[in-house]
Amino acid sequence: IISVSKSVFLPDINECSNGNHVCDVNANCTNTRGSHDCTCKKGYVGNGTSCQAEECLNYSSLTSANRKSTIPLAGSPLCDNSISLGWYRFQGAAGTKMPTTCPPTHRCGAHITSWLDGVHSTVAEGQVTRNVCFHLYSNCCRWSTSIKVRNCGSYYVYYFSVVPVCYARYCSTD
Repeated sequence: IISVSKSVFLPDINECSNGNHVCDVNANCTNTRGSHDCTCKKGYVGNGTSCQAEECLNYSSLTSANRKSTIPLAGSPLCDNSISLGWYRFQGAAGTKMPTTCPPTHRCGAHITSWLDGVHSTVAEGQVTRNVCFHLYSNCCRWSTSIKVRNCGSYYVYYFSVVPVCYARYCSTD
């Protein structure tokens, strides 16, 4: 007697094409017989059912309270000219994000303050390029530079460029 499984005769359902899968929106779905596989897209990491942008997991934290745009300069001014290129997140006493309006000069530990010229990105926008303005005297955008910004859901990360001049610093707010 030969035993044959009934499943060999059932048609395969393509969960990927009919939307009946558990893959993250940032994952690729691959149909398999009787199931499917999920693999995170390039630039994302995870198990396929949950994928997060690499920069949302691999960043340096900026935590000093004197980065806040509301804190007046006390002592010698600081400069972000030696900040390494890479992804950064404002956390703890530093606040949570960059200000989006021009802060006064002589704040956030520097003579020259900075602010994000525009709005923060949404999660759906992914990684975006924005300009950062540097405020000196009465010119709110005396210098500017491009940075990358990513909304990671509950926080933002920034890929900072080298500041255009000292004593300029990347400022934060709550």
